[in-house]
Amino acid sequence: MGWTTSSLDRRAVLKLMLATAGAGILRNLLADDAGETIRVRQIPSSGEDLPVIGLGTAHVFDVGQSVEERAPLAEVLRLLTRSGGQVVDTSPMYGRAERVVGDLVASSKLTDRVFIATKVWITGRESGIEQMRESMRLLKVDSIDLMQVHNLVDWRTHVETLRAWKADGRVRYVGITHYRTDAHEELEAVMKAVPLDFVQLNYSMLTPDAERRLLPLAQDKGIAILVNRPYERGAVFSRVRGRELPGWAAEFGIDSWGQFFLKWVLSHPAVTCVIPGTSKPHHMLDNVGAGFGALPDADTRKRMRTFVLGVD
Repeated sequence: MGWTTSSLDRRAVLKLMLATAGAGILRNLLADDAGETIRVRQIPSSGEDLPVIGLGTAHVFDVGQSVEERAPLAEVLRLLTRSGGQVVDTSPMYGRAERVVGDLVASSKLTDRVFIATKVWITGRESGIEQMRESMRLLKVDSIDLMQVHNLVDWRTHVETLRAWKADGRVRYVGITHYRTDAHEELEAVMKAVPLDFVQLNYSMLTPDAERRLLPLAQDKGIAILVNRPYERGAVFSRVRGRELPGWAAEFGIDSWGQFFLKWVLSHPAVTCVIPGTSKPHHMLDNVGAGFGALPDADTRKRMRTFVLGVD
């Protein structure tokens, strides 16, 4: 895979990234040269390996067609895949994001290197089918890796359609999503009611509610978990503003607060992949860094939360 279309050579790009993002980022850029690869977890329903760091596109990929708007997003996608990541999560709800993802993945020749997850977000069987076909057109694919019922909208109707589509090969995996804690009870009911490959939900150090019932249920049912809102739209960073990372974080290859929070999420064994959104290449590199190195054990998870929040 190439880097950027600028006149900077690879060494100059590495120096720039080192200057702006730190030594840990450079290490991750060169991980493949050293034989280190990104951590993967298996999708329970198939056994397929999936890298643990992906990309969310809500808000950040809703842009126009100008080079100025799209060039950083193309670089985000290149750096994700360059580092071994695959999952790109989008939705018709995210404005122009599906079109932008489709255009950039195709133009960067990354189609075979990404795992595309999108959603159906409408009521009615025929409307759902029409929307999913439009998603495939915008994403420039003949099949979708993961189709999810967005925020459980008319989930009974769409899950039935998606079962048929999975049997026909138009989607590889079927899932449901939500981003709010007050929807966890309904998520739990659906997880118990129908076979699913994936559930996408909110989970963070500030909002660990999913680990009470949903994450153990996913393990029992053999359902993969995608985690959205791991940074709580930046709220986690406000809890550590002006503070230094604890020295013991280095034992887990943690070079930044972002990696601290992502590794806490990933250290729960039920979590398959976390999908923080970003439009900034150096943030993408930092996020991917959480996919390398050791993960905290149960005692360290408690220590991390106590250090940040003063609670177990």
